[in-house]
Amino acid sequence: MKIICTKSNLVKGVSIVSKAVPSKTTMPILECILIDATTDIIKLTANDMELGIETSIEGNIIEKGLIALDAKIFSEIVRKLPDNEVIIETQPNLQTLITCEKAKFNIAGKSGEEFSYLPYIEKEEPMELSQFTLKEIIRQTIFTISDHDSNKLMTGELFEINENILKVVALDGHRISIRKVELMNNYTSKKVIVPGKTLIEVSKILSGEVDSKVNIYFTENHIVFEFDRTVVVSRLIEGEYFKIDQMLSSDYETKIRVNKKELLSCIDRAMLLVKEGDKKPIIINIGDDAMELKIQSQLGSMNEDILISKEGKDLLIGFNPKFLMDALRVIEDEEINIYLTNAKAPCFIRDEKESYIYLILPVNFNAVV
Repeated sequence: MKIICTKSNLVKGVSIVSKAVPSKTTMPILECILIDATTDIIKLTANDMELGIETSIEGNIIEKGLIALDAKIFSEIVRKLPDNEVIIETQPNLQTLITCEKAKFNIAGKSGEEFSYLPYIEKEEPMELSQFTLKEIIRQTIFTISDHDSNKLMTGELFEINENILKVVALDGHRISIRKVELMNNYTSKKVIVPGKTLIEVSKILSGEVDSKVNIYFTENHIVFEFDRTVVVSRLIEGEYFKIDQMLSSDYETKIRVNKKELLSCIDRAMLLVKEGDKKPIIINIGDDAMELKIQSQLGSMNEDILISKEGKDLLIGFNPKFLMDALRVIEDEEINIYLTNAKAPCFIRDEKESYIYLILPVNFNAVV
């Protein structure tokens, strides 16, 4: 095999597929990036058997072939080459010569035939979204997944399609994030659980352009994201997702409308008094025209009033401040509605159309205040 391409194209391609290289594996071949120049296109592939990414780069194929190169050393070499044309040439003994200007590297390769290719997926009825929309949906929900494997379902997000509505749900046992978007077309109803790791990596690769599209395909066991010159294939999480509708209530006894930026800034200031790892609640005392936010820790205490408009009862309630901040940071609205029932029931932050819903459980603060 002999190919020639620019360093910038190679760096971009390698950085995209590197996201699917496993950090630990018992199969050394999976620690490699496959360079496939057996057709008229140069393709780079990485696959950890749960997540696989393939991308094509522009370049010239002088001699067809394929080789698997250790991902870590190959990506480091490519990144530090001069900004010029790169020649990659393999020898019959799989030694691979990487040349750029006066820099020459000779590294050992592995047979590309041994590499685990991405599973073949029959692509039917793609769901089309703008890259911007998908990137935003992930950003506005991904912080709510659990990073503990004790409950696999919580490490993923539910993608539910009903006619022309896509609903994405994430939860971690303390809070729920829901985003709903209207699609351009109607689709067959589907419910799948997509690993959070997959969504994080897809989000990093997406350009986020409004005019750029991403096609999403679903099968019984896999989800496929196709955009630009890249294909991401991921296994789905098996199982039945939690019955979210039973947790959502439209009943409330207190409704407040507040400036989102003011509330976020106030909680941010309160967090100055909380050491990392401390679980100090922020106490919210809701009155008629204002709510008082208080926090108390070993470092000191703070209280601040924020103007609100209120319907219903006064209420004293406590929350994990980080959970409130996570939700507020991803909401674009200038003013938000918060719905509450009592000091032990979850609060809901949602807009009128319910295009977003954030449920946050309160904390018991009697013992710590």
